[in-house]
Amino acid sequence: MSQRTLSVPAKLTYGLGESSLVTSMMALSTVYAYFLLEEGGLRPLLAGLVPLVGRAVDAATDPLMGRLSDRLRWKSGRRRPFFLLGAVPYGLSFLLLWADPPFVGQAARFAYYAGAYCFFSLSLTVLYVPYLAIQPEMARDYDERTSLNAYRSMVGILGMAAAIAMRSVAEALGGGQADFFSAAAIYSVLLMLPWLAVYKVTFEPPLPPEIPNPASLRDGIGEVARHASFRWLCAIFLLGRMGLDIVGAMFILYAKHWLGRVGDFEIVMSLFCLGILVSYPLAVRLARGREKARLYTVAATFWAITGCGMWFVQPEWPRWVFFLLVPVITPGFAMVDLMPWSMVGEVADEGELESGERRDGLYNGVLSFVRKLGGALGLAMVFAVLDFLGFSEGREVQTETARQAVRAMTAFAPGVVLLLGAWLAWHYPLDRARHQEIERGLEARRRAQE
Repeated sequence: MSQRTLSVPAKLTYGLGESSLVTSMMALSTVYAYFLLEEGGLRPLLAGLVPLVGRAVDAATDPLMGRLSDRLRWKSGRRRPFFLLGAVPYGLSFLLLWADPPFVGQAARFAYYAGAYCFFSLSLTVLYVPYLAIQPEMARDYDERTSLNAYRSMVGILGMAAAIAMRSVAEALGGGQADFFSAAAIYSVLLMLPWLAVYKVTFEPPLPPEIPNPASLRDGIGEVARHASFRWLCAIFLLGRMGLDIVGAMFILYAKHWLGRVGDFEIVMSLFCLGILVSYPLAVRLARGREKARLYTVAATFWAITGCGMWFVQPEWPRWVFFLLVPVITPGFAMVDLMPWSMVGEVADEGELESGERRDGLYNGVLSFVRKLGGALGLAMVFAVLDFLGFSEGREVQTETARQAVRAMTAFAPGVVLLLGAWLAWHYPLDRARHQEIERGLEARRRAQE
């Protein structure tokens, strides 16, 4: 059966959605933690709990959104209409995260920021889950999925650069909390704009036949939870995302409180983005003809080892040492980020062969929740450690114990979770040969239904 494919310009346009999503999520995993500590007035323990509480709502909403997009039968498609419906709430909810609530107490301010994060999480879900679910439907080939995800991720670098620049934009406006809100107002508009283009360039295959008495959401989640390959992928993905988001949150604190040069954050992250941009084409080339999970193992191990170099950098050393070390990490970062997203399509294929129902939305909904949970858990853990060791919000000069804690969390905390993920990926059961068997089974079923 012939498959429609995306041209390179179409893949790049599709990636604009990733750029929008990465801008908001990267801003929340890097600059927002800094904002809550330095401008929002929250102690580290509460600042770490804000995303954990906010993302807890995704435990139900992400799978529900995935199931909804699987079952809809709209004329314009199952996934694509949400790109138009979700854009405005998404931009508005991002803006509210950066407001200055009229409360003084820690509990009240925490309640506001956690509530705003819940609203953002719900709005993000409306876009994020259908956006991910449509990927394996547009790219059915094992290697083509890696290619599409690589283009998506490369365009997403624009969002990473925009997120990194947000603190500088706020500083240019004055640097106070009100100026962060003004910067967020600009960003909220930019977050909404790409989704019309994404809507126009994407496509969906013909709707699958209606299944008599389809499984309920609860039963569907139960079935995907019992899917062995998907459980492996979720665990690998969870640990990888924890590593990714711990690094994102700690870099700015490391630059400010260990090196004493907060202005180096934007420079280093710009180098980081350039390194990732170069690494994605390399990842696609390496992945062609190879096992994705094995590449993940190598990449995660490489990143865990090279990341330990952050411990040895001293504040009095030349700045170029820090600037050189960070891009060295980027090949591992890029592969850890890319591989799981390109692996979920094969899991959905295996699930379709076993159940007879195509559930890209449900699989990606659960994986979307895992992605957000991983980042929230990572931040909550390291911020709880910082709180315990005496890191104080809003203080320009931290105690030596707190400085050493920032140094250690930046260097070693990501490596611990990455090595666990590498071990799991080495034993991942759904390899290329197994997927070829699945494709033959699905093709035979399609021919029998024609």
